[in-house]
Amino acid sequence: MTRYLIRRLALALLVVVGVVILTFVIARLVPGDPAASWAGPRASREEMAQVREDLGLNLPLPAQIWRYFSGVLQGDWGTSIHTHRPVLSDIMNRIPPTIELVVAAIAIGLAFGIPSGLVSARWAGGLPDGLVRIVAVFAVSMPAFWLALILQIVFFQKLRLLPVAGQYDPNLDYTNPLLQYTRMPVVDSLITGNWAVFRSAASHLVLPALVIAAYPFGVVARMVRGSELDTLSEDHVKAVRALGFPERAVFGRFALKPALVPVISVIALVFAYSLVNTFLVEAIFDWPGLGSYAAAAIGSLDTPAIIGVTLFVAVVYVLANLVVDIVQAWVDPRIRLT
Repeated sequence: MTRYLIRRLALALLVVVGVVILTFVIARLVPGDPAASWAGPRASREEMAQVREDLGLNLPLPAQIWRYFSGVLQGDWGTSIHTHRPVLSDIMNRIPPTIELVVAAIAIGLAFGIPSGLVSARWAGGLPDGLVRIVAVFAVSMPAFWLALILQIVFFQKLRLLPVAGQYDPNLDYTNPLLQYTRMPVVDSLITGNWAVFRSAASHLVLPALVIAAYPFGVVARMVRGSELDTLSEDHVKAVRALGFPERAVFGRFALKPALVPVISVIALVFAYSLVNTFLVEAIFDWPGLGSYAAAAIGSLDTPAIIGVTLFVAVVYVLANLVVDIVQAWVDPRIRLT
């Protein structure tokens, strides 16, 4: 197990380094001058030269990459050209709203995906199965921005039921100010008992969470259906049926737990994908998280911020894959031998 873990950690490190180098090179090839963005349109040549030296833009590309990785090892992810603050500090400030959004989305996806997969497997080949499979394919394949616009039109413009921007009503900052501990309004309002903010924050969370939950729902529903059908064909389930147990007990008691094992292993990967899927969704719903920060960085050609967000997402992806690999290797020793 130790050798397998070391091998996986080394591969994970190579992946992160490769992703950052590729992003670094692409960012340098994109038309635009980070020094001009930092110094402003009225900067003199001397000021531009000083900014280039401060940002390391006067160095060869390999030297810039080496300088960046040296800074990362010391906790310095660069300084944002757009905000003029440390990139790592910006990312840490933007992560809590994104985590709140992604956790809510995955909870919705699991809450609806698992029962839908069970219904689909229970009536395989029937009308419920066909409906669940169509909805699952639709949820996985529909672009997030298109689904977001549809939900905004239906629930805000037509029905006037849900808000479409921000984390909660800003007027509540004057009538019911929120004490922030986690920078997650739903969590902080629960901790402090601020029910006015909680109701507003929960209503603001619904639409963006539904958009991001579409992909986890589709993946989980299809995976539960396939796993359940595979489990039902195994000998122990056939023996249970032969003993006269009702179908409800067969599905819910004897086949459900084995069928959920692949779902548990894929949750980490779904979380990482959902984290990336917030980029455009947060911009549409004006959600102050990592996604809107990345969108603003791309729009302003903020190279340090773009590379920092890429590094963070790459680390999350690699750690998610690593956790899944370790869990699977611990459950099935045959994986460690491959």
